[in-house]
Amino acid sequence: MKTSPRAGMTGEERITVDETNRIVFADARMPAVLATPWLVAHLEYAARNAIAPCLEEHERSVGTFIQVDHLAPAPEGTSVVCRARVIHVDGPVVTFQVEARDDLELLARGIHRRRVIDADRFARRVARKRERLGG
Repeated sequence: MKTSPRAGMTGEERITVDETNRIVFADARMPAVLATPWLVAHLEYAARNAIAPCLEEHERSVGTFIQVDHLAPAPEGTSVVCRARVIHVDGPVVTFQVEARDDLELLARGIHRRRVIDADRFARRVARKRERLGG
């Protein structure tokens, strides 16, 4: 790492709820809202953004844990801001407090952990696994 992440560092990801990130089972009874898997993905992106300036060119961060309470719906067309704040650093492991909000309320909150890795080493590991799987 160029610099070690520090408690208090923040990252953000903004999205608008649309056909690419809403639930797929919307119908006449169930309104189209932000799907939980997409919410989680954007919370992870916010955390990744928080520590990206600390990483060397050959490094990336990967998610290793997430616990999120999805508290409220975000209807199609809503703007959502996902934020992550570093709360603990233990070497290459960084823990974040994450939350998502729209203009009216808190949509989600939780804890997320990422590990800083060497991307080249990781790619070699994936290639070895792919070979073992026959592909």
